Amino acid sequence: MGFQLQPYGIQSMLKEGHRHLSGLDEAILKNVDACKELSDITRTSLGPNGRNKLVINHLDKQFVTNDAATIVNELEIQHPAAKILVLAGKAQQEEIGDGANLTISFAGELLRGAEELIRMGLHPSEIITGYNKGINKAIEILDELVEPGSDKMDVRNKDEVIMRMKAAVASKQFGQEDIICSLTADACIQVCPKNPANFNVDNVRVAKLVGGGLRNSSVVQGMVLKSDAVGSIKRVEKGKVAVFAQGVDTSATETKGTVLIHSAEQLENYAKSEEAKVEELIKAVADSGAKVIVSGGAVGDMALHFCERYKLMVLKISSKFELRRFCRTTGAVALLKLSQPNPDDLGYVDSVWVEEIGGVTVTIVRNEGGGNSIATVVLRGSTDSILDDLERAVDDGAMCRDSRIIPGAAATEIELARRLKEVSFKETGLDQYAIAKFAECFEMIPRTLAENAGLDAMEIIASLYSEHSSGNTKVGIDLEAGACKDASTLGIWDLHITKFFALKYAADAACTVLRVDQIIMAKPAGGPRREQAAAAAGMDED
Repeated sequence: MGFQLQPYGIQSMLKEGHRHLSGLDEAILKNVDACKELSDITRTSLGPNGRNKLVINHLDKQFVTNDAATIVNELEIQHPAAKILVLAGKAQQEEIGDGANLTISFAGELLRGAEELIRMGLHPSEIITGYNKGINKAIEILDELVEPGSDKMDVRNKDEVIMRMKAAVASKQFGQEDIICSLTADACIQVCPKNPANFNVDNVRVAKLVGGGLRNSSVVQGMVLKSDAVGSIKRVEKGKVAVFAQGVDTSATETKGTVLIHSAEQLENYAKSEEAKVEELIKAVADSGAKVIVSGGAVGDMALHFCERYKLMVLKISSKFELRRFCRTTGAVALLKLSQPNPDDLGYVDSVWVEEIGGVTVTIVRNEGGGNSIATVVLRGSTDSILDDLERAVDDGAMCRDSRIIPGAAATEIELARRLKEVSFKETGLDQYAIAKFAECFEMIPRTLAENAGLDAMEIIASLYSEHSSGNTKVGIDLEAGACKDASTLGIWDLHITKFFALKYAADAACTVLRVDQIIMAKPAGGPRREQAAAAAGMDED
């Protein structure tokens, strides 16, 4: 009888097959390493000269983009600590729509700084205290940097709208931001309701059509459906619309019934009565004043025949989200089955017509009046991946709620770095080192912008510091000229709310990762893997 060693310590408590990492080297620094790797990926695509990434996801779909939110979503990151940064980036993307890259890159930079401090001998909790003091101070300074008067903004003024959108769009599509901003601003202004606070981003749609170039893009007030009208009527002006969610067809009986037919006459009459029934339903719709029928399902041949006879235009919208938007645009109520609609259920369109754009047949539904209108940006481009990237730029440009602006082009970051360094000198405890490190981390942004544009980063940062120390707080990097200039004259502004949330989320994520001191992983569920199972069964390799 062999002597079996009893497990001791944490081993005796957990199931076999678990992994347990603890202490500085194993847990904290490993986590920090993973986060640094992730932020290195996103950092190179920060800013207007950011590099693109080619990501191929698990479904073999290709993405060529420098939009950090898209990159990290498609990478399917497994590491638990790096996931925290990804979640911070996602939160930023959903809250503001732009700045995910800043969040992830900055959080990675904070952790890189924390690693140096830990190697110097600081305890993680001292670093966390310092970082928390740092972020609170940074947010105070951020409020002071807001451009005076920028909170009172005229939402209908296109130039003001473009000014606030430009930074977000330029970081995705550098060199084409003027065209994209102009299109997006037009679309946003068209759908902006009386009270701008009720602005619904979903009302700005994007239709991507391959062919042509960005210059051929346009904004349509209304919806663009990527389908042809069913039937021969292709245009209707000022008409009422009836929407049927289930489809326009002979109503099949609910119960399965068997009809016993004795003679040919009965068969004929049966078919005729069905035909009469369909005609009666279509006629009822036509009598209610509707000129357009929109179907959410199939359109039967016989029903179509009567629609033609009664001069009804038939559209088919198979996506239920599109159908919902169509109802919102026209003010129609979707009816469940084919029946005579009430006057209240009908919607109204100014015009519906079928047009061919770049070889694609589309149906355009226009509606001038009403605050619930939808505007569609019709984007043109030569390939699908270009179009996808343009669409992301438009999505990031759609306006946000807070219009306060701060100087862009890394002017804000350098100012924050400079002011926080001064704050750290006044602190007495050990956390002054953490605050100083926090301040230093802001240098990552001008450094990255400069490196991505192929400029000498050290030189640029030094000259930014000297400008800011002499009181020019708005000086940033002019990437095209490769020199430092006033961001307000360059017209580069960032939204205060984007920076505010990005820094907050980044600091929170970094502190969360630093608070972890042990990683305990249970054994993964499921039996042994296939190769192990085969080996265990004593099978040979063939």
